[in-house]
Amino acid sequence: MKFFFSVFTKPWKTQEKEELALLVKNLGFGGIEFPLRDGYQVEPDNAEKGMPVLADIFAKYGLKIGSVASDTRESVFAGCAAAGIPLIRMMPVHDLKMNYLESEARMKREIEAFLPLCEKYNVKVGIQHHYGPGINNSMELLHLLEPFDPKYVGAIWDTAHSGLAGEEPEQGLDIVSKYLMLVNFKNAFYKRHNGPEGEPAQFSRYFTTGPHGLGKWERAIRHIKKLGYEGNICLTAEYTDEEKVNEYAAKDIVYIKGLFNEVFGPGSY
Repeated sequence: MKFFFSVFTKPWKTQEKEELALLVKNLGFGGIEFPLRDGYQVEPDNAEKGMPVLADIFAKYGLKIGSVASDTRESVFAGCAAAGIPLIRMMPVHDLKMNYLESEARMKREIEAFLPLCEKYNVKVGIQHHYGPGINNSMELLHLLEPFDPKYVGAIWDTAHSGLAGEEPEQGLDIVSKYLMLVNFKNAFYKRHNGPEGEPAQFSRYFTTGPHGLGKWERAIRHIKKLGYEGNICLTAEYTDEEKVNEYAAKDIVYIKGLFNEVFGPGSY
């Protein structure tokens, strides 16, 4: 199999570990991205002991932990190494009071500081682009990553945030292809929330299901085939209508599996 589908378990903060694994299995996923953060089933300071236990629980259900969303303290690296988790996802945020390039230089220094931990624990760090004061688009992400070895630091490319940035998926994926470590699938669009007579116009980002946003899932899938990407495909289960997260996540995994069957043929996952 070339791919496995994971889901970010951030929406299910209060589930017990066994309940969470069963939920993920029943939704139709093959694994997870785990929010290794304070208040979740395992917390960063206890990662070296807690993550192998969590990984064993998920393994009983035929599931694996493909990545964690966390920070870059050493206990997170140690926990990932102990549990066989290859990737930490992070999203640096710009200081809007600083000049952009000065802020980027600060981010690069922060990356340089954790590179010894990547080498020590053989765990990679993937940086995701994000709307707002984050790394907005694929070219910004490439500019941040260019000084670094893709053996240790790379790109997590996200369909929703690429769409919100106005990118075409083929261009965005090409830009970061050298550094590509993980592809996220979610979707969103801009929604005006004051009337047409309102001045100035006010928009918010509305996160929705796969077929209904600015991100073009089928085109992205066709292009990762062209690029030869294989491995983890993460559905991040982010929906503005949070009460329907289980319903929407179940629909999206069926939808994306259908697209992969069309593009790659049966047996790719």
